[in-house]
Amino acid sequence: MGGTTIVSTLVSTASVAWAEEQPLFVAYPSNGHETSAPQIFLIGTAPPEGEVTVNGQRINRSPAGHFAPSFPLEFGENVFTLQYQDQTLTLVVNRVAAEPPAPVGTAFGDGSLLPAAEVARLPGELVCFSAIAPANAEVSVVLNQQTIPLSPQTDAVTLPPNSAVLTSQNQPIAAPTTIATSYEGCTSTTQPGDLGTPLFQLTLNGETVQEPGTGRVRILSPSDLPVIEITAESGTTRTGPSTDHSRLTPLPQGTRAAVTGRDGDWLRLEYGAWIRQSDTQPLTTTVPPRSLIRSIRATQTEGWTEIAFPLQVPVPISVQQGDRTFTLTLHNTTAQTDTILLNDDPIIERLDWQQTTPEQVQYQFNLKSVQQWGYKLRYEGTTLVLSLRHPPEQSTRRPLAGVRVLLDPGHGSDADLGARGPTGYPEKDVTLVVSNLIRDRLIARGATVLMTREGDIDLYPQDRVALIDQLEPTIALSIHYNALPDAGDAENTAGVGTFWYNTQTHSLAVFLHNYLVETLDRPSYGVFWNNLALTRPTVAPAVLLELGFMINPNEFEWIVDPSEQEKLAEAIAAGVEQWVIQTAAVDASVNVSSGSE
Repeated sequence: MGGTTIVSTLVSTASVAWAEEQPLFVAYPSNGHETSAPQIFLIGTAPPEGEVTVNGQRINRSPAGHFAPSFPLEFGENVFTLQYQDQTLTLVVNRVAAEPPAPVGTAFGDGSLLPAAEVARLPGELVCFSAIAPANAEVSVVLNQQTIPLSPQTDAVTLPPNSAVLTSQNQPIAAPTTIATSYEGCTSTTQPGDLGTPLFQLTLNGETVQEPGTGRVRILSPSDLPVIEITAESGTTRTGPSTDHSRLTPLPQGTRAAVTGRDGDWLRLEYGAWIRQSDTQPLTTTVPPRSLIRSIRATQTEGWTEIAFPLQVPVPISVQQGDRTFTLTLHNTTAQTDTILLNDDPIIERLDWQQTTPEQVQYQFNLKSVQQWGYKLRYEGTTLVLSLRHPPEQSTRRPLAGVRVLLDPGHGSDADLGARGPTGYPEKDVTLVVSNLIRDRLIARGATVLMTREGDIDLYPQDRVALIDQLEPTIALSIHYNALPDAGDAENTAGVGTFWYNTQTHSLAVFLHNYLVETLDRPSYGVFWNNLALTRPTVAPAVLLELGFMINPNEFEWIVDPSEQEKLAEAIAAGVEQWVIQTAAVDASVNVSSGSE
């Protein structure tokens, strides 16, 4: 531990020495930075003696001289001149419009004609078109000898990006009033076939222009639907045809499904989920994948219970975790089940099932443990195998003796610095320092610790996820420090933030968050459900900790303080231990209560 402390001290000393050579330093933004945010923060430092001004205005600084003031931005170039004693720095920040540029004259907005890529729908479904055009224009689409009027959407509202919740700015807002308007319209047809490419028409002040669309429209035949097979190891499915849409249960490799729609490179599968075409391969059959299911068998392996569902074809699946329940849904499946083998099991109390629709079977596992420790899904041929993880074996003397903790120090190498503090000190360095301290304290408590990196190396998020899946730890903690989008308030935002995704992780996330906030007397930034690569693994509860804000001038001083790093590491290790103890106690109480009934 002494060596780790020295590294941290040397980093801080180096920052001070560097600051003496170049007293005024701005870590963010860089000169020429471009943003659509209405404001920007300037993250930097100067010696604490004297004052720093921005465009002649004195700014607040921390006791160490760090600063992070925010300034409003006008559209176009914004010039900021920073002054410290006889040193001057000038930065230019360009604010650009978030919406596409308005069309000039009688014309459509560039790139605004939708659909922009091929779309396919079933008979009777709506096919919709939209375009940006000048206000008060008449806009229509000609498709397959039919003219479809597009109406102006004058009362439209827009939703800010998901990241807006991080700055408490996530409320719907009225669409900006400009000289351009969004026009939309839909049509449908009952006849399968290729409808061709739409022709967009615009009339304004007696002048008419036409512009061909780029998205071909097809209506699929319900009796001749394409069939695909998932080729990715884990096929990412979503609620809609883009990465902006929410994730659904991933589909194991080998899953088969009929395609009922297309939007460009995205395919809609018959149970409603969308998937990238690149994660699939077409099959020659046009017979929709359907399966019966009869007997089901559960067996135990070391640390896991495996349940085999023999099927005729690998069908799509969905998973939902609840309090003491794990629900598996098989789509395109009809039960002929009379026999299920399920002996007394370390984790499963009982298995119930029902045919919820004519082609959907739902299996609900009632569990002995309140805490779920992980699961895996795979196809072996046409048999679906669900693996449910047993709780770790625990010792009353050393609660972490049977626990394997994976620590993932965020970022790494000069190619991935992460957030930077006012001195330029990168997140990737402090995450490694603190992770090493946490490692030592967990080991002292009896845990086995696994590290995704022990040096200054670059790992992609999926590399880290692959290590979690491969090593199968009891829990996984990803260690990070925070920053904000440009619209945030860096000067006044601080505290611990905790992120989780799978239901099995919620208890650990909330407990650790509250434990750190209370034990260390730190501000709470909040507990977030978040679709992050390092929160998505299902093989173990996986939490991502944002332990403070690198960009906050005062919190940065706490972040790089070696004595505070020691306290933080001790609190995280103690929090993990206390959560394991509490979880075991709750499960024991529930089992005693269930037995008495």
